[in-house]
Amino acid sequence: MSAPLALVTGSSRGLGREVARRLAEEGFEVLAGVRTPAAMKPLPGVEVLPLDVSDPASIASAAAFVKAQYGHLDVLVNNAGILLDQTTGLLDLTADLLRQTLETNAIGPLLMAQAFAPLMGKGGRIVNVSSAGGQLSRPSTWSPAYCISKTTLNAITVQLAVALKPRGIAVNAVCPGWVRTDMGGPGAPRSLQQGADSILWPVLKADPTITGGLWQDGKRIDW
Repeated sequence: MSAPLALVTGSSRGLGREVARRLAEEGFEVLAGVRTPAAMKPLPGVEVLPLDVSDPASIASAAAFVKAQYGHLDVLVNNAGILLDQTTGLLDLTADLLRQTLETNAIGPLLMAQAFAPLMGKGGRIVNVSSAGGQLSRPSTWSPAYCISKTTLNAITVQLAVALKPRGIAVNAVCPGWVRTDMGGPGAPRSLQQGADSILWPVLKADPTITGGLWQDGKRIDW
């Protein structure tokens, strides 16, 4: 019996790299989706897949490769994300910056799901890496483009969960918390392991019938 196949986007560093490494340790075949393959330091059991989630042609090419080489996909972790507006207030946010952020953080995961869900069977899992900044129940005023993109990603998660439930594919969003990565910075309170644990819970530990939720550390949190 072949090992399950997982694709993790944004895997060249930080949470994506750690999640890819951990999945390989768990016995998965892992594809690391990265924009710049030459910048990806090798990981045992992990194959680099050129992929830019903001480029529909790149997504289509990656999906065609996976279909031809493997014929299936078991797990998709939409981890790739950008944070461009740490010092921008909402009233100063430009349309171009918002569009650029949405393309990577929200539209990209939707296009990824559209491209790869046809390769997934019953028991497949899609995990969208979101943020507490996207919660409507606790509105945030920092990095408005980033937060709006994660709110949009949460809405996409709910829609995908409903659309794919009849096929037995679970779709969930995860908030890994403020993690000590290049994006989170050295002062973040959570370790790389804690953030990765949160992302991996829907893949490794959640009941396959659980879908359409926002989770942190294996616990459901408010949208």
